[in-house]
Parts: sequence; structure tokens; C-alpha cells
Amino acid sequence: MSFTGIHGLDHSINSTNEWIAAVASAFETEDRDFAYRVLRAWMHSMRDRLTVEAAAHLAAQLPELLRGVFYDGWSPRHMPYKYDAQRFAERFADEARVARTDVHRTASTVTEVVMSRIAPGGVEQALRQMPDELRRLVSEKEVSRR
Repeated sequence: MSFTGIHGLDHSINSTNEWIAAVASAFETEDRDFAYRVLRAWMHSMRDRLTVEAAAHLAAQLPELLRGVFYDGWSPRHMPYKYDAQRFAERFADEARVARTDVHRTASTVTEVVMSRIAPGGVEQALRQMPDELRRLVSEKEVSRR
């Protein structure tokens, strides 16, 4: 299906729809607005805690349209924000519009989806940049700091 008549844009829209569908499926919901919100909250929360280089590396693996969402509102000269797990959870919960008690489950689920859709090791490389308490908040898997 052509949305724009421009192959590159249509491909990006299709890829973004597939990502949102994968997130919705992981939560066993048809609510695509929710799936988009939690994916966006995950991207922004991760992005702002990473170094500029690590954020750019992660963003480069996203579909073009999601890459734009990833960078929306970003100011690289202030990165990374050195917030702790509590502040990360507050920020994620506010943007995703989920309860703070649901942040670990929600962020971990999104992490798993993103891991399944980008090159092996891409998310793990980003997670290695983060303090242990944040890695545990966004991932069920053990990621060594090596």
C-alpha cells in the first residue's frame, strides 16, 4: 500500500507500523496509541540517559520515521542526563502515561521488542552505558558492563 507515492517514505511508514504492531502484540493489545506512547517514552528515556554517540548509534538502527521520533525535542549538548532509576521511572511513566509501578514491566517489554527488531547487540551496547539500576529497570536480561 502506498501512503505517499514515494518509495522511501512508504517503506519507513510501513516499518514504523510494523514496530508499533510488534509492541502492541507484546502487550496483547489492539491499542496502537498505547503502543506508540510506550515506544516513544522508551526511546526518549533511553536517548536522554545515553551519551550522544551511543544515542546516535541506537537511533541509526531505527526506521527513518521512528528515528525522527527518537530525536524529537533532543538537545545533544545537554546529554547524557544523569538521572537515577527513580527519575527515569517518573519520566517514562509520565510520557507513556502508565503507572510508576508498571514502568519496569512496560519498559522491559519494549526493550525486548526493540532487541528483536534491530541488529544483535544494538540495545545491549546502549544498556552497557547505563548504571546497573537503570539496566535492571528496562531489561529482564542480564547485560554485563564489559
